[in-house]
Amino acid sequence: MADFDGSVSQIDVSSSDRMPVRVQWIEGPKVDASLGEDRTCEPLISANLYGCHAAGGKIMKHRWLRIVGTVLLGGTVLPTRLVAQTEPGPASAKATADKPYARIAVLRPHDGDTVDFEAGYIRHLEFHRLAKDTWVWYGWNVTFGERQRWFVYASFGHSAESLDHPVAPAEDERDNITNVTPHAQFLGNAVYEYLPGLSRGTGVPTPTARLELTTVDLNPGAEKAFEAALSAGQSTLSSETLWYRMVAGGAAPRYVRLRPRPSLSAVLDGRSEQALPDKVNPLIAKTTIEILTLRPTMSYGLSPARE
Repeated sequence: MADFDGSVSQIDVSSSDRMPVRVQWIEGPKVDASLGEDRTCEPLISANLYGCHAAGGKIMKHRWLRIVGTVLLGGTVLPTRLVAQTEPGPASAKATADKPYARIAVLRPHDGDTVDFEAGYIRHLEFHRLAKDTWVWYGWNVTFGERQRWFVYASFGHSAESLDHPVAPAEDERDNITNVTPHAQFLGNAVYEYLPGLSRGTGVPTPTARLELTTVDLNPGAEKAFEAALSAGQSTLSSETLWYRMVAGGAAPRYVRLRPRPSLSAVLDGRSEQALPDKVNPLIAKTTIEILTLRPTMSYGLSPARE
């Protein structure tokens, strides 16, 4: 069925209406979404399945399904709370300062081709797994906004040096041409720098079910005044709010704000924090606010949080 965000899901669909698939039983670690037990979980495949070790260290075994046909899972239900792991190193203020860069890119699925696009993108993430990519990739659908059904993917917490070393660029491009570009158009790819002095958080967003994405285009020359106004209000931020300045990849000056939230109601209930300071209004040429939905099966490297 089609969710209201345009993604395709087989959740809550009767068995007679489900897409036929071929499955293969494989012996492996138990997939356990329980948050009530002391477990350590490890990723099994790029589609966010995990094997869990019980508190005593014994691996709980059971059979899990490896999807061989085309199965697309809905992105609005998260079986467990996820965390993102950036490049190796402690999540500290120094790590944030040393690794402030993010890549944020956009894909637009061809009309009527969403199913094949999602299947192709999931196959492409399998390439990243086999290539042992060390980057973490988030994937979101635009749910509310003029770009509804578009796909946003991003990687955070990078040093400038690490951006010089993406996984196997030539092979990555070949796999993209095989699995992604037949079904979608690349419409943007930008580098951003995290601004801790304007933000509350580490610069690596919590991978929650929803994300409010605000894009602010400024009038030329307004950057210093804009950042000064936001910095003055940083202490009033009560929840995760992440600001980034675009370095390259589009019209400048441009800033984006990410506000991860667990649900749509949490986004709406937090509207009091949504407004920018009145003093920045004359500095802004355009503001766009969108709400995105995380797609765990179209993300790579997100791990379940350890409680």
